[in-house]
Amino acid sequence: MIQYGGDYNPEQWPEEVWAEDAELMREAGVTMVTVGVFSWAKLQPGPDTWDFGWLDRLLDLLADHSIAVDLATATASPPAWLVRAEPEILPVTADGVRLEFGSRQHYCPSSPAYRTAALRLVRKLAERYGDHRALALWHIHNEYGDHVTACFCPRSAAHFRQWLKDRYRTLEGLNHAWGTAFWSQHYSSFDEIEPPRTAPGPVNPTQVLDWRRFCSYALLRLHRGERSTLRELSPGIPATTNFMSMMESLDYWEWAEHEDIVSDDAYPDPADPRAHIGAALNYDLMRSLKGGKPWLLLEQAPSAVSWRPVNTPKPPGLQRLWSLQALARGADGIMYFQWRQSRAGAEKFHSAMLPHRGTESRGWRETVRFGAELARLAEVAGGRITARVAIVLDWESWWALEGTDHPSARMRWRDLLRPWYEALYARGVTVDFVPPSADPSPYRVLLAPNLYLLREEDAERIAGFVRDGGRLVCGPFSGVVDAHDQLHDGGAPGPLREVLGLVVDEFWPIPDGKRVGVGADAEATLWSEWLVPEGAVTLDSYTSGVLAGLPAVTRHSYGRGSARYVGCHLGAGIGRVLDGALSEAGVRPVLGQPAPDGVEAVLRGRHLFLLNHTGEEVDSPSFPGHDLLTGTETGLRVRLGPRGAAVVRLPPKS
Repeated sequence: MIQYGGDYNPEQWPEEVWAEDAELMREAGVTMVTVGVFSWAKLQPGPDTWDFGWLDRLLDLLADHSIAVDLATATASPPAWLVRAEPEILPVTADGVRLEFGSRQHYCPSSPAYRTAALRLVRKLAERYGDHRALALWHIHNEYGDHVTACFCPRSAAHFRQWLKDRYRTLEGLNHAWGTAFWSQHYSSFDEIEPPRTAPGPVNPTQVLDWRRFCSYALLRLHRGERSTLRELSPGIPATTNFMSMMESLDYWEWAEHEDIVSDDAYPDPADPRAHIGAALNYDLMRSLKGGKPWLLLEQAPSAVSWRPVNTPKPPGLQRLWSLQALARGADGIMYFQWRQSRAGAEKFHSAMLPHRGTESRGWRETVRFGAELARLAEVAGGRITARVAIVLDWESWWALEGTDHPSARMRWRDLLRPWYEALYARGVTVDFVPPSADPSPYRVLLAPNLYLLREEDAERIAGFVRDGGRLVCGPFSGVVDAHDQLHDGGAPGPLREVLGLVVDEFWPIPDGKRVGVGADAEATLWSEWLVPEGAVTLDSYTSGVLAGLPAVTRHSYGRGSARYVGCHLGAGIGRVLDGALSEAGVRPVLGQPAPDGVEAVLRGRHLFLLNHTGEEVDSPSFPGHDLLTGTETGLRVRLGPRGAAVVRLPPKS
């Protein structure tokens, strides 16, 4: 089935409300709820005091109503008694400020006291509920890295030093990797090393990069500790932790290796008319993290959130449309934050499946209506998506790219990626994400909007893909540094020089507000490069500025494939470059033609999703089949209402 439900926080309500909630959940078609995310203080009111009676009764109640439970380990918000007894649990900023109790995620990832207390709680929960009839999924922690991604306290410093010892083994290795001959930064002992706290000037970039690696590791170490306990005491029950879309702070490729099911919290902004494109990008990433396996949309807002400067509600039909979008792009669960809207606390204005007005509200009617629709889509569950195009995403390269003291501070990963993805989205071309270490052979086209940091072995893998007949499109400022953030010999594009058939003579950032002509009708902003072809042919040249007449976009035949290089930031103009590679590779849109403006077409298994993101009726190309939403047969065209959708079951291939 497709799971349907949301976060349920019964500790915020009198127990007599729970029975009503269970009945309303059943009326709405809810199949699973997340329980206990922030219940540590209620479960453990004191160091040696435990209260599980309320949770026993709640889980039994939900099981009696055939509602499965995603049971949280409750470790995201340590109780007050714990932080007062162990004040070193509280995190410290780079400026030396110790953050206080009163919010959430108020812990140092390297704190032994926090880790011990958290694992003790997890063990208690797993021993008691590991085989409960309601238990379907374990929910580890909550949104790692949301508020605290790093702590700069002495405990963290010691942990960082140990991590560096394990990584480099010797001081000689560390000094070489960090380039400490620069600015007299040489270390004579590991004990001299501290985290990259606030300093008089720029901090060693490799130290900062290693710190980013360490911080992702430190949080993952906590997660793995909880996961190990659950595997020991609750074998056979899958576990997840809710990711936060394309989050910069954590290397989700590494994290996903330790997830049974990838899950995501997604909060696109209803006030942004193009928010659905960013959501599609994030959902494609979630699907890709486990090699195309179905994932869970574990949190989204039924209507308005409470944490933006202006919190716009979702107009009628939008939460349905955006939920169907997640389903189209591989989700097997549509969940929300939260079930019953809070009366107190920082999120009391955050929408819920059951709003403040109760069952008379618009929100409740949409909750019930969509639950019934999801039940009709059960056969979609488990369906896979086939993509012929992959985008290379490397968190370490992202971290290094956005370091300080670069030719331009405007080169930001998301800003570089978005136009490439939007061009593919507009063309109805499905895309996966892959790490640079992945085997690219299942794809016909490999896109690298930026690979500032590139290892030799990954570059060889990419070159082999092209040599064997693949098409590569590589963006600017790529192949610049190695894994230690040190420049490749010979300059950019470093180990991609042979496959791209060129070398970068000089980086030429474009000042804010300025534009440079490229080719017949394109313009570059932010960035350009002085390129010297070494076998590559020029597809487009600069037509204005200092680089006028020099190559801007090139193509190089290599083996049985080809590699394009885009030496500038073209924005929307990247589409024409991608068209060339897609055409060579024989990659076609899902519908065989671009969908109408505002219509998203995704093929999941044998189910064609057509989603109208406009406020107008649209006639869309389709294929003959059966629309699961309306129960009617479809032909070569489908009429979609404003924010309307069709889910067409296609006949089996003969």
